Amino acid sequence: MNNYDVAIIGSGPGGYVCAIRCAQLGLKVAIIEKYNTLGGTCLNVGCIPSKALLDSSHQYHDAVHKFADHGINIGTPKIDFKQMIARKQGVVDQMTKGVDFLMKKNKVNVYTGMGSFVDATTIQIDGAKKETISAKNTVIATGSKPASFPGMEIDKKRVISSTEALELKEIPKHLIVIGGGVIGLEMSSVYSRLGAQVSIVEYADSVIAGMDASLGKEMGRVLKKQGLKL
Repeated sequence: MNNYDVAIIGSGPGGYVCAIRCAQLGLKVAIIEKYNTLGGTCLNVGCIPSKALLDSSHQYHDAVHKFADHGINIGTPKIDFKQMIARKQGVVDQMTKGVDFLMKKNKVNVYTGMGSFVDATTIQIDGAKKETISAKNTVIATGSKPASFPGMEIDKKRVISSTEALELKEIPKHLIVIGGGVIGLEMSSVYSRLGAQVSIVEYADSVIAGMDASLGKEMGRVLKKQGLKL
């Protein structure tokens, strides 16, 4: 059984940055990730892929609505949605490979599988094979998952989370987004720019309600100007 000073469960921005810093301080470090790629939600199905699609949709929107004002005439742009998704995945792959490199560079041992405690210092890892390691200290950095609610469970077909929204096969005609937080607004902006009718349902008085009220007010104004329904 391998022994470590620190074991980290979860390889998202919290986990892998913690692993690097611990290794830099001279500790023997292991990181445990249940998925096949490192980086957690942010790199794989969150911040990075959403920004890639935001960039692509912004380019398309400018080509349709602004290029002519600059004297750039390109006819009517067409969306190759399959290529747009492929580019997004290419960005993700590049970033996750970067995290792999950082783990190797800092001599952090990576275990792929589900980590669970046997006792306070022993962790069992259920992956392609079962392994057990010991650690003097453990950091739990397992992140979060999309929430569902009664009557509208996520079936990944008609009712989807942001994860599935990043992998759609076609642009929907009408998309209802429940939640006017950062993630909901990113997906709303992407598909609205690409031609979908988008309706945002938010319980609070404004979108991005957890931020400054003036920001929510301004964001609401911008979204309505873009044609989204709040």
